[in-house]
Amino acid sequence: MNSDDKRPTPTPRAMQWRLGAILWLLGMACMFAPILWALLLRWTSFQEALFVLLVSNLLYAGLAYAVLLALAVAVGVALAPRVGLAAPALSAWIGRRPVWPALRPQLTPGLCGGLAGAAWLWVLARNTPEVLRPPPSAPEHAAAFIPAKLLVGITDELFMRWTVMTLLLWLVWRLLQRGQGAPGRGLLSTAVVLSALCSAALTCLSTVQDMPGVLTPPVLAFLLLGNTVFGLVMGALYARYGFEAAILAHTLALALSQSFL
Repeated sequence: MNSDDKRPTPTPRAMQWRLGAILWLLGMACMFAPILWALLLRWTSFQEALFVLLVSNLLYAGLAYAVLLALAVAVGVALAPRVGLAAPALSAWIGRRPVWPALRPQLTPGLCGGLAGAAWLWVLARNTPEVLRPPPSAPEHAAAFIPAKLLVGITDELFMRWTVMTLLLWLVWRLLQRGQGAPGRGLLSTAVVLSALCSAALTCLSTVQDMPGVLTPPVLAFLLLGNTVFGLVMGALYARYGFEAAILAHTLALALSQSFL
């Protein structure tokens, strides 16, 4: 008998804690690895005092982000099982079950979603309002932030799907079904739409902060439509196939679109 077979299967509560820890570590790595990489690429050009200030600010921001991420992950970990949402591959790995049977059904939908997402980003790039087009940057500067652009797909999914969409589905399930039975398709669709709209609204708020005065009605319509459609694809993948499918699709879409974004 394989020695691994003798190890007890983790309890559901232990699996929840482990899943939360893994997602938290993943979110922290995706947020700060690109920043640290960019700092390492330029550390010789910083004065010592400036470098110390940047690192101290990074540590301060990192503490706040770590707390926020922990709360966000905990919401998904606590509520996802109640409404039938899951990260099947990660859960299988934590539960010492074969990962491939849980991951395989998500690959094709995730790949198709990534291609659809990249095609939609291409359409948006061809029609982006002039005020939203970023200024050209040096090739080496752009290359330094490519990892950040790719990993942002994972952090987006952690917050907008794992946390916000799960919470919204739980709320409408408790309100309309009184927490009885599995959420119906109508509730799933509602949560997908609402989470996509939340993601689009947050993008608009971020644009207002970064670029005051540019949010005219045409620009607002462009941002809402573009981000809502993209969020609908990712939310549908999460609802029907699993969290890993949404991560795969989002990351692939960003990777394929790097040449024209």
